[in-house]
Amino acid sequence: MSNDFEWRTGRHCIFMNHVHLVFVTKYRRGALTDEMLGRLKEVYAETMEQMQGELLEFGGEDDHVHLLVSCHPKTAVSALAGKLKGKSSYVLRQEFWPEIKIKLWGDHFWSPSYCVVSCGGAPLDVVKAYVESQRRPSEKKHIEQSKRFTGARRNEDKTWIRK
Repeated sequence: MSNDFEWRTGRHCIFMNHVHLVFVTKYRRGALTDEMLGRLKEVYAETMEQMQGELLEFGGEDDHVHLLVSCHPKTAVSALAGKLKGKSSYVLRQEFWPEIKIKLWGDHFWSPSYCVVSCGGAPLDVVKAYVESQRRPSEKKHIEQSKRFTGARRNEDKTWIRK
């Protein structure tokens, strides 16, 4: 993944959350047409905007779709998947029912499961090495900072008390 994506800001955070989602039609039936895929892209883009996110990429075949989305950290991935699947199923059933009823039956368009993969700009081993290489404060400096910050001092029995 390139670094073409910009950092986004929230009220108390700065973030770049990219999530790859895969939704499969019920029974893996080939129920999707090119026209339906085009409509799905519109529905997903609109839904992501409503959820303070963005649809970055979309693609699909007759039995599944792939989405790359950017979402706010407050958004639970399960809620995101549920909203995207629910709204898209509703819209497709409203607009393409004659084509869908030939391929699917019952009340569900999508399989109840989904695939989700978090995506970032670096491989996991690079992130792991970065986290492990963080500078650790020296013990003496850390204790002095804590004492100044809390206004505490140490007792004879080695417990901290506040002034």
